Amino acid sequence: MRDPANSRADVETTVFQLTTGDVRAACDVLKPVFHLTNGVDGRVSIEVSPTLANDTEGTIASAKDLWKAVDRENLLIKIPATSEGGPAITATLAEGISVNVTLIFGLDRYKQVMESYVAGLEQARDNGHDLSTIHSVASFFVSRVDTEIDKRLKELGADRELFGRAGVANARPAYRAFEEFFAGPRWQALAEAGANRQRPLWASTGVKNPDYRDTMYVTDLVVPETVNTMPEKTMQAFADHGEVLGDQITTQYDDASTTMESLAVAGIDYDDVISVPETEGVDKFITSWNELLDTVRTQLEGAGGQS
Repeated sequence: MRDPANSRADVETTVFQLTTGDVRAACDVLKPVFHLTNGVDGRVSIEVSPTLANDTEGTIASAKDLWKAVDRENLLIKIPATSEGGPAITATLAEGISVNVTLIFGLDRYKQVMESYVAGLEQARDNGHDLSTIHSVASFFVSRVDTEIDKRLKELGADRELFGRAGVANARPAYRAFEEFFAGPRWQALAEAGANRQRPLWASTGVKNPDYRDTMYVTDLVVPETVNTMPEKTMQAFADHGEVLGDQITTQYDDASTTMESLAVAGIDYDDVISVPETEGVDKFITSWNELLDTVRTQLEGAGGQS
């Protein structure tokens, strides 16, 4: 009988080889874009195992292993923005490794992520790394905030005018925080050493409620120095009938503030809302990861039975 422990190790090794191989190939495909944009775009992300979301040292070790295995300069290591993820982000960047910080839902957590980024760059500089080669994005999730708040608004019997407005209203002040953070003297010292600003990335931008505009998380979040990882369906919708109306964030800060105040008056506890999708997000990532392991295990067992 096959040792279950060895079986799991075989599966994880196979997944590691398959995923790093695929991502390496994707990095090669996008290399022309990477060079054309001086390293800003043309990047590919690979995530550490979501089972390590609350394990700082495990995340750091995994990030190093993935970076070494893929061995491409246009790679981003994806690390979740959990409490334990913060120190791991800093330590990974300190090694000269570019990072995609994922699962950011609230402003406080986003500010912590930016602090982790700058601390990592400061350590990277002290370690002798070329800061101009280190890039990062901070993935701020949008639609899941609307999903959670809409559910609560429905339970509260709130005014329908408040539905579907929280996601964008929550993201807009995040951009303000980005502008303010990357303008101070601490950042200027790093910028003079060649450091790149950590770009906000709008994630979860597929519209889940069919009653809403299917491109609203694209059109309503257009602003310079951001990334939008829209799913294919949303990309096709935007290509078909989307609009670029210019800067839809810095001109709408007051509206965003008014919306969030109205939600609070309606009975929405912002801090409680934000804690839910982070926990659920990690759980969903783990579920998907385990499904991947199960699929590979089945395939390996089938191949073994045929040999």
